[in-house]
Amino acid sequence: MPSVERVVVVPRPLAKVWDYLTDFTTTEEWDPPTVTTVRTSGDGDVGTTYRNVSSFLGHETEVEYRVVAVVPHELFELAGTAPGVDLRDTIRFCEQDGSTTVRYRSELTPHGIGKLASPLVKGGLELLANRVADRIEERLLLL
Repeated sequence: MPSVERVVVVPRPLAKVWDYLTDFTTTEEWDPPTVTTVRTSGDGDVGTTYRNVSSFLGHETEVEYRVVAVVPHELFELAGTAPGVDLRDTIRFCEQDGSTTVRYRSELTPHGIGKLASPLVKGGLELLANRVADRIEERLLLL
């Protein structure tokens, strides 16, 4: 299962960072491959669903995400399904001395024919994770 994790620290209050990143429709602003993200049900809490269209490694795909865990101001976790892959995105938050640390982890579990591309995906995922971390920091600094 390919996975990546990045840490971003910004001099911004936890509440603002939490509100921004847990509105998963903002992925259009900070997740480079995201084309669109639409909330399809719920209020942002556990059980809320999102439809995300992303372009990765030259292919556009639709991902159905469901919020699976929320611990206010600490943890926001989503599970996603797309053709050939299951995804899990975990965002952890911590505030210290007026700054907020965001730890973003993304895990991909390929299945079926998707398993064949697993070795190629890891390299692309590492590059993408760097771009995502840079964009998250850039957007959070605008808050």
